Amino acid sequence: MKLNTPFQLGPWSLSHRVVMPPLTRMRSGVDGVPSPLAVEYYGQRASSGGLIIAEATQISRQGQGYPQTPGIYTDEHVQGWTEIVRAVKQKGGKFVLQLWHVGRISHSSFQEEGSAPVAPSAIPPAGNAFTSNFSRVPYEVPHELTVDEIRQIVADYKAAAERALQAGFDGVEVHAANGYLLQQFLEDNSNLRQDLYGGPIENRSRLLFEVIDAVASVWPLNRVGVRLSPFSDVGDMADSDPQALYEHVISRLSELSIGYLHLIEPQARAGLVGEPNTSAPKSVCTIFRPLFTGPLIASGGFTVESAEAALEAGVADLVAFGRLFIANPDLPARIASGQPLNAPDPKTFYGGGEAGYTDYPTVP
Repeated sequence: MKLNTPFQLGPWSLSHRVVMPPLTRMRSGVDGVPSPLAVEYYGQRASSGGLIIAEATQISRQGQGYPQTPGIYTDEHVQGWTEIVRAVKQKGGKFVLQLWHVGRISHSSFQEEGSAPVAPSAIPPAGNAFTSNFSRVPYEVPHELTVDEIRQIVADYKAAAERALQAGFDGVEVHAANGYLLQQFLEDNSNLRQDLYGGPIENRSRLLFEVIDAVASVWPLNRVGVRLSPFSDVGDMADSDPQALYEHVISRLSELSIGYLHLIEPQARAGLVGEPNTSAPKSVCTIFRPLFTGPLIASGGFTVESAEAALEAGVADLVAFGRLFIANPDLPARIASGQPLNAPDPKTFYGGGEAGYTDYPTVP
């Protein structure tokens, strides 16, 4: 089975191709410091030579959009993550931190002095936001970022990348998917700007590449991944020509020789942030694989069988399993040995304590 074969991902020699993707679980402290339970949770899921991408982690207070999600912008955050990194590395795992700014997918209860969330343009998404106390209310009209404020966000990404390095991570992933800030700049239903960050595709993709440049001033590019969700309508996203947009973005990412491209299949269930886009192409990995010469991670609703088929067809080099990794701490070993898989319990995905987090059984 190809899932069980080694792969060289940039500087990392992986013993298998089963990846744990970023999985929001809403179990950090209210200050964004990962809980002690997270040390056990990630340690359980680490495997020798396996890749874990840590849950989406806000680069600043402004970047938060869900209650009890972790941060990477204070010394206390670094200390919390350092303990988790140690647990993963003790098992021989490779550990990457996903850097996150939600943009308009936020609420004033998360913001300094109750200010409005921020976005490329003052356009609220359809649907309901989380508040800091887990209630749901309609999204607010976001504040349209000034150029100076955009530059500060780029600086926040760089500072977060530096803190990830301090915490001992092996690399970072730039989150430009699922309707969050960087995708809001990319797509023209949420970006109506008329300046250097709006209009043509080159302008709308400017912020993403400025962020990558900032992160790459801290990390070698072969330790930087980028996550995209082309054709996804999660977060009320849409573009007038998504094919041209993502051909441009992915071709440029290939030219940069980033560490990996992480693509989310649009028909996957989207968990916290929405339902699948059933009108989208069946597989964006199949469409965009020819444009990206580096390693490609496919994510979104894969079974062991469909993952194996994707690897055999050459449309992906590694496959990420979300819900299956939640329910099966020893997922790579179970796949390798053909053991039956635990079923995940969606009622315990978000918030809470040990139940549905650290209490799933492993194979003896």
